[in-house]
Amino acid sequence: MIQTVVKRDGRVVGFNEEKIMAAIRKAMLHTDAGEDTSLIRRITDHIACRGREQMTVEEIQDMVEMALMKSPRKEVAKKYIAYRDQRSIARKAKTRDMFLEIIEAKSNDVTRENANMNADTPAGMMMKFASETTKPFVDDYLLLPEVKDALHRNYLHIHDKDYYPTKSLTCVQHPLGKILRNGFNADHGESRPAKRIETASVLACISLETAQNEMHGGQSIPAFDFYLAPFVRLTLAEELKILEQISGASYAHLYEAPLDDYLSRPLDGLQGEPRALQHAVNRTVSRVHQAMEAFIHNMNTIHSRGGNQVVFSSINYGTDTSPEGRCVARELLLSTYRGVGNGATAIFPIQIWKKKRGVSYLPDDRNYDLYQLACKVSARRFFPNFLNLDATYNHHELWQPDDPQRFRYEVATMGCRTRVFENRFGEKTSIGRGNLSFTTLNLVRIAIECMRVENPQERIACFYAKLDEMLALAALQLHRRFEFQKTALAKQFPLLMSMLWEGCEQLQPNDTIEKVIRQGTLAIGFIGLAEALVALTGKHHGEDGQAQQLGIGIVTRMRDRAGEFSEKYGHNYSVLATPAEGLAGRFTRRDRKMFGVLPGITDKEYYTNSNHVPVYYKCSAHHKARVEAPYHDLTRGGHIFYVEIDGDATHNPEAIMALVDLMDRYNIGYASVNHTRNRCIQCGYENAAAHLCECPRCGSTSIDRLQRITGYLVGTTNRWNSAKLAELNDRVVHE
Repeated sequence: MIQTVVKRDGRVVGFNEEKIMAAIRKAMLHTDAGEDTSLIRRITDHIACRGREQMTVEEIQDMVEMALMKSPRKEVAKKYIAYRDQRSIARKAKTRDMFLEIIEAKSNDVTRENANMNADTPAGMMMKFASETTKPFVDDYLLLPEVKDALHRNYLHIHDKDYYPTKSLTCVQHPLGKILRNGFNADHGESRPAKRIETASVLACISLETAQNEMHGGQSIPAFDFYLAPFVRLTLAEELKILEQISGASYAHLYEAPLDDYLSRPLDGLQGEPRALQHAVNRTVSRVHQAMEAFIHNMNTIHSRGGNQVVFSSINYGTDTSPEGRCVARELLLSTYRGVGNGATAIFPIQIWKKKRGVSYLPDDRNYDLYQLACKVSARRFFPNFLNLDATYNHHELWQPDDPQRFRYEVATMGCRTRVFENRFGEKTSIGRGNLSFTTLNLVRIAIECMRVENPQERIACFYAKLDEMLALAALQLHRRFEFQKTALAKQFPLLMSMLWEGCEQLQPNDTIEKVIRQGTLAIGFIGLAEALVALTGKHHGEDGQAQQLGIGIVTRMRDRAGEFSEKYGHNYSVLATPAEGLAGRFTRRDRKMFGVLPGITDKEYYTNSNHVPVYYKCSAHHKARVEAPYHDLTRGGHIFYVEIDGDATHNPEAIMALVDLMDRYNIGYASVNHTRNRCIQCGYENAAAHLCECPRCGSTSIDRLQRITGYLVGTTNRWNSAKLAELNDRVVHE
């Protein structure tokens, strides 16, 4: 006898014979003979008694078809079969319509889900086809019913759900030094160790590009200057050896000669060894510059993921005070300032300057001159962003200024904002670790459902109760995804699990990756704190002190619960200030459809990302910093602070330095500045005019604004979805 039924979405429900009777009755009513209640009952009883204890919907419908075909009412069977076919076509219609939109290269929120991907190319279309057909498989076979229900009701969003079946991980901080020293084998070719700066630069590119094909998130190098510095000295020695061949003299004693810096200088007046050494330095600086230029060029042109997307790459640097490390940083910055191609701003890698007192921030610091250059470059090119190693939560007790390996104890970040540092299962470091997966909560939906509670205390209590429920569900879902990911074999990730993840050298090809990825993080993100506070208090945290206290309380609750989940499941849970792109609009559209237009809540096309003050709220940069800073310590899975400035920042590096001062003053972890930058799509010309309609270089009217979307730049806003375009148009300047 049938007891339970497996529905098409994978849920298991109790058997209800009334559904069989209703379906047969509907088919009979479409025939001339009409309804036969006794036949309906006989067929229903026969199926209920003869079926297995648990059956699928399709199996039950097959039994109904067979029973009708054997009955005197064969015309009913035809109607029933036709109805099933119609329902099947209807279920497929949504997929068909979506595929047609991809095929026809329509600009909508499906094809513009990721502004860094061109969904109009054949490879882009192929990725979208795969993505949109994989997600239903995940829903049907990999998610718990309660998780799927929460997704359907707009409480949760699982990021990179299309990659879920692949068991892939989100991101990793590359231990590039191992690759440069040892070379690597990525299962489709080998690379020898680097011996000069050009090779080191190329291997850095290959490492990032290869890993991108094994992962669904970003790739980062945590200490770019430290890793490449040794190859500057090797290049210098190579130049001296060339001079030895020309002159017949021996300069071996100069290979490791102490140098204060690598600066190109005229050779006038120099003779003998000083002239040879300066010539070698000049040649080395030129080669380092070309290597950095090639690195940037490659990261903007080398495609991964089926040839459809440039690598989502980031590099952290700024604290190597050696002459060689300074040379790498300086030439990288100079090349970035110059631009790529026709002088266009490079979109990748996202560059991150590591700011630290005593090293790279104060006037007496060894790298202060490079910090000034970094601010000048950022004023023109948006990058570098700034990472505050002096923030209290970014300190490491083992960091020592004279330790040549001190970069191991410096936090590094992904350009979009993802942070990995604390570790319950190994060394506290960013290197060789990353985020495994993350899931985001819709705080607004939870708050809207509590709005009707009149008593303020009871309203807040209602919110916290629902928040706790969704936090527990998100933690469970992430745990189950980890349990699925950990079954992957090392050989499925040829580079990632042979060179990049901490401890991967211990793995054999057929070992599972479990013991290695335990050092990764599982992040619980959130969207719409501002709108949730409006729903609960009438004001957001940028405009009201009490709302701010509630906001801090909400995210503190999330942080505390993440700690509890870490103990319960044995993972590194953290809270992430979600960098939502398509999600910010998707959550809003669905809530507006359910609850209507609510002023200050659902009346825009997007929810405010994470804990940010709304982009349309006019306030000073200092006020924005005071409001957002406390959340950085609470969101150790990642965060970012933005300031919008007006006009041409090219000649105003002081504005960038003022931002870094805000970081230092308010304990902000990671920040960047947005400013005006127009770009000609045809020739790449850029300027900061308020309303540029025609390119002064080539006359083209294809002008776009270069802007940041979720921590990274996009060369054209044509690939932005409607919600993010609306947000861009609403952004106001912070004085």
